[in-house]
Amino acid sequence: MPRWVRYSLGLLSLVGLLSSTYLTIAHFDTKVTLACPSTALINCERVTTSPESYFIGVPVALLGLIFYLAFAAINSPSAFKIRRLENIRLAMATLGVLFVLYLVYAELDKIGSICLWCTSVHVVTFVSFLILLYAKATYQFSEDKCTV
Repeated sequence: MPRWVRYSLGLLSLVGLLSSTYLTIAHFDTKVTLACPSTALINCERVTTSPESYFIGVPVALLGLIFYLAFAAINSPSAFKIRRLENIRLAMATLGVLFVLYLVYAELDKIGSICLWCTSVHVVTFVSFLILLYAKATYQFSEDKCTV
């Protein structure tokens, strides 16, 4: 697998981790205000404090943080040497995209606002998924070819 795939996934995972960390901190610390405009369509506070900001009783921001802790770990350069993580990466990205689709639906249809910080996590998840699909379809995954 080419280095650009490994490094792109690693970088995207870190961006997702940082964004979801910020969202989680803002969720639990009321003194932290999300840097986000408050217009009719873009309103992070409306999104992050809505009933849809919880999934099965757990804050979505915390679920994102947990997801990106694991995703960043399996997308670290040394983790690419472990062949059995290939399918786990793709499965995680697939679940992530499915959850993102639900969250975008909730933002647009139920809440009526978009959170830019949430959108950054959504974009990172979707792009990571596309890179993994491309790599899976294009390159032979092999421990022999995974050099750092």
